[in-house]
Amino acid sequence: MKEIERFKEHILKEYPRLTKESKFNFSCHKDVPCFNACCADVNIFLTPYDIIRLKKNLGITSTDFLKKYTISPFDKNLNYPVLLLKMADNERKSCQFVSDQGCTVYNDRPWACRMYPLGLASPGKDAGEENEEFYFLLQEDVCKGFREKKEYTVAGWIKDQGIDEYNEFGEYFKDLTTHKFFLDGKKLNPKQIEMFFTTCYNIDTFRRFVFESSFFDKFEVDSEIKDKIKNDDVELLKFGIKWLHFALFSENTMTIKDDVRAASEKKLKEKLAKEGK
Repeated sequence: MKEIERFKEHILKEYPRLTKESKFNFSCHKDVPCFNACCADVNIFLTPYDIIRLKKNLGITSTDFLKKYTISPFDKNLNYPVLLLKMADNERKSCQFVSDQGCTVYNDRPWACRMYPLGLASPGKDAGEENEEFYFLLQEDVCKGFREKKEYTVAGWIKDQGIDEYNEFGEYFKDLTTHKFFLDGKKLNPKQIEMFFTTCYNIDTFRRFVFESSFFDKFEVDSEIKDKIKNDDVELLKFGIKWLHFALFSENTMTIKDDVRAASEKKLKEKLAKEGK
């Protein structure tokens, strides 16, 4: 993780900053000499939406996907759990989804793969006038796609690669991961870390938690929303992120039922009375 931080610092200092109108030449296809070469020994961070798309593509549960295709690096400086795509156990450390013909999950490939060769950098809150996000090009020596004649603008590439939909759901996750709670240096406890992981990454287990526990006995949830989240992973993810804002940060994103609130207040009063407060 330290290597990644150093790379980020290098990008912020050295890489030219691109706007959505900036142009570049690039194309990737079977006739490019380096075809598939970039799909090995790389750190691909997975978003919750990436996992939903990939596990659906493969026809497996989120639990099985996490077990077979991801790793979760441990770093005491991480504010929340992150997931990386697990590379194959071979000499090249190639992506498990790559064949000689290319990506086998191309239509549902992760955000990071869709973006390449573009990168998106977030300088952070202490960057002053340089605070805004910017795009940059990852022009690696191994990649010959930059020799191709096809020209794109940054905006054109984003549209062509279907990135807008991924960005839309990425904003929900970003609102969670850049919350003031983390910016103030606060940490999640082990129970909260497990809650974060399950809700964001193991969507099938989260669905069981919602529908097979006393969740709906405690919270007001419209029947229409219940119907949506019962079978729609994307709607459930949106719902789950609202739930995390409530459970982790005590925000008013969920409505507790009146009888549950009254019982809780009564219990608190009895406890305080017993303690003589």
